[in-house]
Amino acid sequence: MRQQKYYTFFQQQILVMIALSLIPGVVYLFAGWIFGIMMPALIWYALMLLVSLYGWKLYTQFQSLKMNEATLKHWYDGVRVFMYSIFALWTVVFLLYVGKSEYDLHYIAIFTQIGASVVASALLVSDKKIFVPILFTMILPLAGYFFLIGTWYGYILSSFSLVLLIVLLYASNNTYTLLQKNYYQANQDELTGLYNRRYFLDYMDELLKRVYETGETVHIYLIDLDYFKTINDSLGHDIGDELLIAVSKRIKLFSQDTHVLARLGGDEFVLVSKESCSEEDAYDFALRLLDNIREPYIVDQHHLYVSASIGVHQIHPDSLDSMTLLKNVDIAMYDAKTKGRDTVMLFDESLSYEINEHLMIEQKLHSALKHHQLDVYYQPQFDSTRQMIGCEVLIRWEDKSFGVIAPDVFIPIAEKTGLIIDLGSYVMNEMFQTLHDWNVRGVALKHVSVNVSIKQLLHYSFVKEVEALLQMYQLQSSDQKIVFEITESIFARDVHNVLEIMHKLRKLGIFFSIDDFGTGYSSLSYLNTLPVTELKIDRSFIEQSGKDESNRNMIKTIISIAKNFDLTIVAEGVETEEQFDFLSANGCDLYQGFYFGNVIPKGEFEENYLLN
Repeated sequence: MRQQKYYTFFQQQILVMIALSLIPGVVYLFAGWIFGIMMPALIWYALMLLVSLYGWKLYTQFQSLKMNEATLKHWYDGVRVFMYSIFALWTVVFLLYVGKSEYDLHYIAIFTQIGASVVASALLVSDKKIFVPILFTMILPLAGYFFLIGTWYGYILSSFSLVLLIVLLYASNNTYTLLQKNYYQANQDELTGLYNRRYFLDYMDELLKRVYETGETVHIYLIDLDYFKTINDSLGHDIGDELLIAVSKRIKLFSQDTHVLARLGGDEFVLVSKESCSEEDAYDFALRLLDNIREPYIVDQHHLYVSASIGVHQIHPDSLDSMTLLKNVDIAMYDAKTKGRDTVMLFDESLSYEINEHLMIEQKLHSALKHHQLDVYYQPQFDSTRQMIGCEVLIRWEDKSFGVIAPDVFIPIAEKTGLIIDLGSYVMNEMFQTLHDWNVRGVALKHVSVNVSIKQLLHYSFVKEVEALLQMYQLQSSDQKIVFEITESIFARDVHNVLEIMHKLRKLGIFFSIDDFGTGYSSLSYLNTLPVTELKIDRSFIEQSGKDESNRNMIKTIISIAKNFDLTIVAEGVETEEQFDFLSANGCDLYQGFYFGNVIPKGEFEENYLLN
């Protein structure tokens, strides 16, 4: 597919050809008047004026025409007719004047014919369908004229004319091939042969102008393969490349000529419809495309299955620019990823608002960590005798512009962006320093727990970091349990690696608790394998314990499992006397929740529980 700049180039050549025809044509008109062939010269020049007017119409039409692909093709067909016509008229004037040897006009005619041939080979080299027939039209009559002279030098000049034709064709074709090669390298993806990101962005700029002029509505589809990295890493990049080629061919075959297809990079493809369609039709097309992509692939005797996450965005006359459109459709695709992948999502403004808000939170989180603007809070933990024996360390954040940002908002963002490592280190350092201060003041707690992200746990420097903090703050007393709370998602990870890290931390005196037990990847075999010392019952079970018998049975089961494995049971979210009595009667060990105490800042915690 040709880009707008290609057509713009030929629009400019129209003016060049009009100027190169009408101005020298005046000389022929003047010569005709002098040498008595005024009428044929006038007819020829009149035809040249008519063709030039047609060219001018094409030139102005290009600027005002509401261009879609069909109208551009029709316009360009007109340009070809113009070029054929104007060079054909130069052949006509050659035939008209070449016989006037008595006035030596044939020298002017011959020189003009050669010059026009060179002009054609130079200016029209971008289109083989134009310059090849025009060169034959210009040179063959010249060769025929020399041949008909009937002398030895005429035959030689006829041969030289044919040689000139061959040379011009050869040079023009080489230039054409080089242009095509450079164009391909600049605009095509080397692996798949599809258009690349550069071409696509240029095309989008042109498309937006067209949409603005015509008022039509088209759609853009961003396609990202799911778990392609797993295939690439496990089977090798050669297999991955072959899979990308197979996927690109399948998408191209499915979309046929109704869409423009490009590869943006990696395993990401983009489609743009050429014709208007409704949002419902676009969504249906994306679903059928997804079904097509899901079909199995056979690559080097491997049967591979791959799905995709597809974002869809409508392009309408009010659309801003190509980069904004790409960002928006990327938001829709990302939303498809977060909703479990293998699905299609349409873009809407609420998605944009959510992503922009997340981006702002991410940026502010960077700054908050750098300037120590996050606060470490504490929630007391009690035993069955209602004695406060410890606390859970939690993170809270109040931003000047956003206000209080809930942990369930900023922690997932920290997880996705990798900031969870710095956030975890921040909390860990604050906690260990606080415990040291309390121990020095003689108010040591027996049990202190803190949430540890799986990413943080598996980070290469985590064990060394914990060891350094323990030594720095002298927190290796057997009378104080420091508990790292991990979630059940750990069961979905590399358990061998997790076990190795956990055992290293146990040797340092760190204990482990499984947080929100019963809501994730529970596995009793892992309870016997992992060095955990306690289970924490999720608050969702506690909340429903007074209403739902099945939840009470679940709690009893969890407590029974814990006792069988000799694990301590911690209940979080205890808010009523009834909940406490039920848990206590069934053998729960530790409690935390609003019934006992809120999540409060360090100073308030010290005042309420440690200094009285």
